[in-house]
Amino acid sequence: MAEDESVFLRAKDRSYKGLTEDEQKEWSGPFCFIQAADPQLGLMKAWRIGDCDSGGDEWTEEVQLTKQAVQAINKLQPRPRFMILCGDLVHAMPGNAFREEQVKDLKEALRGTDPDIPLVFVSGNHDLGNTPTPDTVEQFRRDWGDDYFSFWVGGVLCLVLNSQFFFDSSGCPELMEAHEVWLESQLQRAIQTPSRHVLVFQHIPLFLRTPDEEDDYFNLQRGIRERLIQRFKLAGVKAVFSGHYHRNAGGCHDGLDMVVSSAVGCQLGNDTHGVRVVVVTEDDIIHRYHSLDQLTKRGMDEDLKKLLV
Repeated sequence: MAEDESVFLRAKDRSYKGLTEDEQKEWSGPFCFIQAADPQLGLMKAWRIGDCDSGGDEWTEEVQLTKQAVQAINKLQPRPRFMILCGDLVHAMPGNAFREEQVKDLKEALRGTDPDIPLVFVSGNHDLGNTPTPDTVEQFRRDWGDDYFSFWVGGVLCLVLNSQFFFDSSGCPELMEAHEVWLESQLQRAIQTPSRHVLVFQHIPLFLRTPDEEDDYFNLQRGIRERLIQRFKLAGVKAVFSGHYHRNAGGCHDGLDMVVSSAVGCQLGNDTHGVRVVVVTEDDIIHRYHSLDQLTKRGMDEDLKKLLV
C-alpha cells in the first residue's frame, strides 16, 4: 500500500487529521474510538486442525470478518475518532512463507476504512516473533509504521507500546533500552503536561483478572507487571487496552482499568467476533465489546451514543 493511499496514523505524522499536537492537547468534548485486536489472518483454520505452528495456509474467513468490521465501523454515528488494532495482525511469524500474502490481504481488507477514521497499529508477538530481533522489528515498521509512539487526540494522551520487549528482549537488548528510555520520557511528560486522560495500548495484557495472578502465556511476568502498574499509576494512566487473549477479560485495580478485548478473528473462548467501542467523556472512559453482527445491524449501544451528544 503506497503511503499516500494509506489511512494509517503513523508515528512520524505527528499530527492528527491535519491538526497540530498543541491543538489536539485541548479537550474538545466527548468522542469515541474503536479498539480491535487479533485479526490474525491464518489462525482460524490452523486452530481448527491443530496446526498453529505452520503459519496458516488459509485466511479467507479472517479477511471477511475484517471487511465486516470496517463496513460496520464506517457507518457509526458519531464517527469514531480512530480505530486501533492491538496486535497480531497476521498469524504467520516473521520469515514464514505465508506472511507476505497475509500482510498484503489485511492491508487490502482495511483499505475500505473511511479516511476520516485513521488506523493505528500495535505490534504483537506474531507480528514481531516471540523473541523479536532488529530485523523483525524493522520489518514491522516497514509494513505498519513505528512499533511504539504517542499521539494526542481531543485532550487525551495515547501511548502505543511494544509489549514484546517486556516479554523477551534477549534478541534486541538495545531496542528494548531505547523503548525504555522513550517510555520513561513519555510517562514523565504525562505527569508534567495537563491532559484529560492518559491511555496505554499494547498487545500483551498486564493481567487477565487481577494483578496478583500467576504468570501465564497470556499475561506479563509478575515482576514486570507490578513495576509497570506502579509507573502507570504514578503517571495517571486511566486504562490499558490490549488483546492477545482472544477472549474478553480484564479488571480494575486501584483506578487502573486493564481492558482485554477478544478478537476480530479466531475466538479461543465463548465470545463472538467483535470490537470494543470506547467512549471518552470529560471524567470517564466507558467501553463495551460489540459483536460484529450487532455492530452491523444496530450500531453502537444507544446508552453509549447518548454520552456523545
